[in-house]
Amino acid sequence: MIDLKPACHRMIEILAGVDDAQLSSATPCADYSVGDLIDHVDVVADGFTALALKKTSETADREPSAANLGGGWRNILAEHLWALGEAWDDPAAWEGGTDAGAGAELANEVWGKIALTEIVVHGWDLAKATGQPVGMPEEAVRHCLDHVAVFVPNAPVPALWGPAVEVPADAPLIDRVVAITGRTP
Repeated sequence: MIDLKPACHRMIEILAGVDDAQLSSATPCADYSVGDLIDHVDVVADGFTALALKKTSETADREPSAANLGGGWRNILAEHLWALGEAWDDPAAWEGGTDAGAGAELANEVWGKIALTEIVVHGWDLAKATGQPVGMPEEAVRHCLDHVAVFVPNAPVPALWGPAVEVPADAPLIDRVVAITGRTP
């Protein structure tokens, strides 16, 4: 079991530092603007919270777009991210397996690690795109590195990440994580 709350808390801080004027800015996640990526984080938070609670996601079919962000989006996302961390705080969330659709059945332990990876990597994306320090908690980044080093090269849907980028073996942990997921630190 991994505590997702510290990474969720840091993501909330990063989101609080995003200026509305930056919502149309590019991110290292090539398919998304800052606003699109923020909405993607909301969809991720909802989906992985639902998975942990063994419920149905309300946003599973929503195409991430900045247009989905309404007034008070920072507070709404903060609530959703905190709910994500709390949901995975329950040991039962990490037990068994779940088919999240399209034949993607994985152990819930793997789903929890994917949720953490989404928060850590997209936290990096948003921090870089908006000129903020990344500041993800070291323990969360270490768990994420352990996960992506094994999972990403063997992922059931390889197109989700770009080709890995080479970094020195002594590069900071967060740089190694994002490099494995196809980003240039």
